[in-house]
Amino acid sequence: MYISGKVQGVCFRQNTKNKAQRQGVTGWVRNLDDGRVEAVFEGEESAVKSLVEFCQYGPKGASVTDVDVSWELYQGVFQSFGIAY
Repeated sequence: MYISGKVQGVCFRQNTKNKAQRQGVTGWVRNLDDGRVEAVFEGEESAVKSLVEFCQYGPKGASVTDVDVSWELYQGVFQSFGIAY
């Protein structure tokens, strides 16, 4: 997914990582050079949907203006959740 708005410099990645780990979701999140945040989630459908919902608002200080989500079949390629650079 791609998240647009004021989403960098507000601990968006760390908050997403923390929530993903609590929910047992694997994947990664990273900042993009164009100011957006990109994230890939794998896990139980309800947990992934919860993370997608979180990303529509983000943490305190964020101002999300657009979220672009692409759904794919579960592939099981990630072992944990991390912040990519």
